[in-house]
Amino acid sequence: MVLVIIKALDIMELVAQDQERAYTLTEISERLDLNQATCANILKTLVSKNYIEHLGRKKGYKLGPMAFNLTNNLSYNQNLIVSARDVMEALTLELNETSLLGILRNQKRYILHIVHSDQDLQVRSRTERNVYETATGRLLLAHLAPKERENFIQANGLPPVSTWKDAATLPELEEALDKIKAEGFAFTLDSVKHIVGLAAPIRKESKVIAALSIFLPESRYSGARKKLLMLSLKEAADKISERMQQ
Repeated sequence: MVLVIIKALDIMELVAQDQERAYTLTEISERLDLNQATCANILKTLVSKNYIEHLGRKKGYKLGPMAFNLTNNLSYNQNLIVSARDVMEALTLELNETSLLGILRNQKRYILHIVHSDQDLQVRSRTERNVYETATGRLLLAHLAPKERENFIQANGLPPVSTWKDAATLPELEEALDKIKAEGFAFTLDSVKHIVGLAAPIRKESKVIAALSIFLPESRYSGARKKLLMLSLKEAADKISERMQQ
């Protein structure tokens, strides 16, 4: 038997006992009688493969999306995906632009659901991306609680100028995030690939839990269409938010 695999499975079985709560590193190591350093290394690997989700140093760990994907179990963020799916399909049909539903996971922007357009020229996006690179990631970061935002910046550093030229210093980054939060949307423009990203918040009660985004070539973001894109995106995000209150 491969001992490290057994230990990894033991950790997943423990965390799966209660999917509504998170387990701290100390709790996991003590309950499984594991050396804490060994336990931390195994968890780090499981997190990197998305079988375990790290909610933060003080909050702990819970099952990640890949653990549910093994059995096609849609319970992971099921309510959010179900609430958003047909709204996203309608949004993409209206605009003929790709839409995605994103959350923050393991300090990355993670796509929960995506609806592709029928355009010959389409923009593709990786499931996980750097938070600073995407409109979805910036919007979600802007709506984190102050301490959570501070912890994120400390852990990840400042965005490089090539990624976000107006947020290269801490005061500039804070100002940019505060502006996104106040305006209720985020905008990105990749000047190299000429890709535009727009994102609007999805709320449950008063908390932003996800972001709805559309992204498209810069050539299709011009004139009166700018207003249509943002208005349709906001209306769709608000509709999903309304469903999440029910």
